[in-house]
Amino acid sequence: MQERIVITGMGIISAIGNTVEENYNALLSGQSGVGELTLFESIHRETIKVGQVKKTTEQLIAELELSSDNNYTRTALLGAYAAKEAIANAGIRDINNRKTGLISSTSVGGMDYTEKYFFEYETTEASRKYIDAQGAGDSTDKIADYIGLKGFVTTISTACSSAANAVMMGARLLKAGKLDRVIVGGTDALSKFTVNGFNTLMILTDGYNTPFDQNRKGLNLGEAAAYLVLEREDIAIADGRTILGVVSGYANANDAYHQTASSENGEGAYLAMQKALKMANLSSNQVDYVNAHGTATPNNDLSEGRAMQRIFTDQMPLFSSTKPYTGHTLAAAGAIEAVYSLLAIQHGVVFPNKNFVTPMEELSIRPQTTLVHKEINTVLSNSFGFGGNCSTVIFSKF
Repeated sequence: MQERIVITGMGIISAIGNTVEENYNALLSGQSGVGELTLFESIHRETIKVGQVKKTTEQLIAELELSSDNNYTRTALLGAYAAKEAIANAGIRDINNRKTGLISSTSVGGMDYTEKYFFEYETTEASRKYIDAQGAGDSTDKIADYIGLKGFVTTISTACSSAANAVMMGARLLKAGKLDRVIVGGTDALSKFTVNGFNTLMILTDGYNTPFDQNRKGLNLGEAAAYLVLEREDIAIADGRTILGVVSGYANANDAYHQTASSENGEGAYLAMQKALKMANLSSNQVDYVNAHGTATPNNDLSEGRAMQRIFTDQMPLFSSTKPYTGHTLAAAGAIEAVYSLLAIQHGVVFPNKNFVTPMEELSIRPQTTLVHKEINTVLSNSFGFGGNCSTVIFSKF
């Protein structure tokens, strides 16, 4: 029998909390972290709301005990913070005592800083240390350096499905025997680039995001980082780790429909869910909860909703989007929602889909709007990105 891939640690920092426990308590109490943009000046500041991490960049630098002349961007700082928590949560004292890798994902990369200093590079020498931070891999390298990792390091950037794809790649490397342990996840800070870009696409709401609501107007951007520690089951048991859950299935598909939109019938989403269920050797009736991608954009919710109806033909399990709490955290979303999926399994709870009022006319399903306590053995988590990149990961109780 093939060894299972298990989760032994998780760390997170988001708009609703700086730890796993704080995030869980906020989800239980229905506390949203979406509010005013204060990180930087923006012409859209009065018309949009964002999910902003409550720690300042200076506080993150101090808590990570970095030197004052560091060249960590906020993206890298958030990533290092969450990765450190995941490693501590797993009880790992020597990161290199096993063949360990890091697969980190990001969309923004270092743009949150390079856009800030771009016009100063020629005249201000002190700002030039951030030039190299532009690339997506820079934050990954800094996280690896911070945690002292000497093993395999790589970066994934597939838009909003990035962190889910990091989980998949990590699981594959473990199954292939290339690694014994891998830290997977994603990090993205808020930036003018993303605010202006998403505004140009006309998919930002001027209020609070309302996933799967007939009157949804768009998403709230968010910043966050989250990481999971994945290990082969035999190694986790040999090292005496507490096992939080199992990565039982995963798949990636692409509907090749449009640069930024999903196909109307959700073909990519449908294929990702179908293939993930097949890998997990599960029927659709065995899924207890779906943590939907649920961005509250007109296109995504219709596409994902139709795909879910195609998959769950007998009975739709309870489903919700947790983006009203955190905002859409882009490349970090798949990891943020992986943590929430595992919390759902651990505590036997389905988190409500906030802000939902009116069912969508095109769908016969509707999200769960109240907190439900029930046994959760299997959670299906969706993450869909630009370019039609659709990913599904299934987490199961150990």
